[in-house]
Amino acid sequence: MKIRTRFAPSPTGFMHVGNLRTALYEYLIAKHEDGTFVLRIEDTDQERYVEGATDVIYDTLKIAGLKHDEGPDIGGDFGPYVQSERLSLYKPYAEELVKTGHAYYCFCTKERLESLKESGATGYDRHCRTLSEQEISDNLAKGIPYVIRQKMPLEGETTYNDLVYGDITVPNEDLDDQVLLKADGFPTYNFANVIDDHTMGITHVVRGSEYLSSTPKYNELYRAFGWDIPTYVHLPLIMGKTVNEDGTETVSKLSKRHGSTGFMDLINDGFLPEAIINYIALLGWAPSDNREIFSLEELTEAFDIHGISKSPSVFDYDKLEWVNAEHIKAMDLDTFTMHAGRYYEKFGITSDKFELLDEILKPRITRFTQLEEKLSFLGELADYDVSLFEHKKSKSSIESSKTMLADAIPLLENTEWTREAITEALKKYAEDHEIKNSVIMWPVRIAAAGVAVTPGGCAEVLILLGKEESLRRIRIGLDKIKEL
Repeated sequence: MKIRTRFAPSPTGFMHVGNLRTALYEYLIAKHEDGTFVLRIEDTDQERYVEGATDVIYDTLKIAGLKHDEGPDIGGDFGPYVQSERLSLYKPYAEELVKTGHAYYCFCTKERLESLKESGATGYDRHCRTLSEQEISDNLAKGIPYVIRQKMPLEGETTYNDLVYGDITVPNEDLDDQVLLKADGFPTYNFANVIDDHTMGITHVVRGSEYLSSTPKYNELYRAFGWDIPTYVHLPLIMGKTVNEDGTETVSKLSKRHGSTGFMDLINDGFLPEAIINYIALLGWAPSDNREIFSLEELTEAFDIHGISKSPSVFDYDKLEWVNAEHIKAMDLDTFTMHAGRYYEKFGITSDKFELLDEILKPRITRFTQLEEKLSFLGELADYDVSLFEHKKSKSSIESSKTMLADAIPLLENTEWTREAITEALKKYAEDHEIKNSVIMWPVRIAAAGVAVTPGGCAEVLILLGKEESLRRIRIGLDKIKEL
């Protein structure tokens, strides 16, 4: 049997990493076995619908690389793939359940249901479950609004198997008679979900562990229709970590208070789509060889349902940053330049510098957004504090820097402007004057960059600035310390 999974988000806003992980696992489960990954838009909850949210879903899946095989935008043999376009399907199925005794008409008013809540009732009291055929006919004839409720078993217990959590048993008395069809004719999420999964031939239902206790309701519907029950894969929660004022840590369900939790938010923070996908794959799943860095293709090959954990995972932004850095380090020159391009353009960096920047920047950044700061010295020379010339470890002082800069200007004026030649000239000077290399390299770099921390050392800074600009800045630095 060919595996068919579906990602069925509601267009209610941004794509949370928990939703994206579900989509990723559904994609991997299908693609690992050469199966089919379906996109279905569940938009029947009109009160929560957000304009433009469907485009967010499409854009997220595209950027993440999770290409679906069937869906609203590309079609397929099981469409339509938008719930609001399938409304004519649901009522006949609900009425069929009434006829077979698996569901019933409920005429309770909103006021009565509210009074039940106020009285402390934990669920519907099944008031309409025992209405006579005559009462039902009379109410329908009068046009009294109704919903259709599922008739759940009242005694015993229901057991089903989940590929992650094993056998799950739920007492039937804990299962309420849920609404299947609302008074406005729209199906509830739970009912439409079952009808759509069956009619679309979904074989594996992948969703969060919060649905473990309600799954027996779904299974009762499958049994009532005489349909095969799909294979269930419930995923552990993703938690967020909060550091309290006293230094202790609190773990709770991941939310915005823990940081960026939306896919596009993380992208805007400088994380690569492939790194985000890599990292969230590891939130609840572990490969057999404990490997941590994957491309999507490698994840597809390695993914095994049996590697999914039952335990909640903690979203660790530091670990995501490490994964992101590893993906950056693995980039070839063209890919690195493509990502860094807008920063290079801002600072007027020409293509002859790309290879050098690839070498010195890749090991030093964890996100491309850091390039703004790393390359800022290439902009206007900052009005820096001359105390930067003092550096104990480099044996550099204000007095020594005066001599170093004065000597460096003619030395560099007559040096070929390559990294090797600049480095060799400064090292030769240090050797001839019996000083550490840093005694001359530190003040030259500070004068040229105007900042203490730069990507690369002295020669790299000078190459990036160019000969004319480097010498101009070194002269400015010398004038600054001469005034002291």
